[in-house]
Amino acid sequence: MSSSPTMSLRRLGGTGLEVTPIGFGTSPLANMAELYGYAVEEERAVATVQAAFDSPVNLLDTSNGYGEDGTAERRIGTAVRRAGGLPPHVVLATKVDPDPRTGDFSGDRVRASLEESMERLGVDRIALLHLHDPERITFAEGVAPGGPVRALVDLREQGLVQHLGVAGGPVGLLQQYLDTGEFEVVLSHNRYTLLDRSAEPLFRSAAGRGLGVLNAAPYGGGMLSKGPGVQQKYAYGSRDDRIREAAEAMEASCRRYDVPLAAAALQFSMRSEMISSTVVGVSSPQRIDQTLELAAVAIPDELWSELEQAVPSRELWLN
Repeated sequence: MSSSPTMSLRRLGGTGLEVTPIGFGTSPLANMAELYGYAVEEERAVATVQAAFDSPVNLLDTSNGYGEDGTAERRIGTAVRRAGGLPPHVVLATKVDPDPRTGDFSGDRVRASLEESMERLGVDRIALLHLHDPERITFAEGVAPGGPVRALVDLREQGLVQHLGVAGGPVGLLQQYLDTGEFEVVLSHNRYTLLDRSAEPLFRSAAGRGLGVLNAAPYGGGMLSKGPGVQQKYAYGSRDDRIREAAEAMEASCRRYDVPLAAAALQFSMRSEMISSTVVGVSSPQRIDQTLELAAVAIPDELWSELEQAVPSRELWLN
């Protein structure tokens, strides 16, 4: 019987920051019912952030673009004010996003995005700031003189930001940004799970270079937490029947060992030596407690072997 991962702090690459093996993501707190299929009212969202502050987890991940006019950041800011300021143990990460009305993602927009975020969050400095979903512009635009990457570097040099990351989906593009040498952390979502290993080369290369690695959405958008019979989407989109069949096989294996599929999905990411922290979206204080319980489930080595045999073929991965 293998033991479950501990909550001991891990180094976030060479940043000097130390983070817990789980981080809490706040996009579900932005009341984006069209994406998640449910609404989260204000007080529930604030209570969730307060519960996160009181939990053993020290990494809180958000973004300028989570919800209309920064709903997630505003709700976090309310919790920060109620706590009398950001608790000193909390590592708060946010992301710069394009202008929601014009789509502008210039250097000027990056500076405005950070200013908006700091005002909403009630802080005067950000520990970790990501360039968010850079697939929305070309790489040439991203690294152009005066463009978003240059603006991020300037913000770090000014002391408004401690460390820079790049956060998105497509692993090839994320690798291009890491190769600029300006980023200290990489975050990818839905691409290192029980069902998908697209990000493994990216994460392995980044970790080998001393960069911090954050793996988000270990449940594949809910399929591996709610179960393939309940969640009709995979990675927030339509699913191939072969993905469903693989998830069903994994669920059956977990059932034989009396292990929740969600526990295996979470710990698959947590047990990787490449990954500094696994970012899990939370929508209520109860979800925080449930996540910690899943992280503590003991999982037999034999189950890991069975799950590996059910991984879908590479052609079905997101890449």
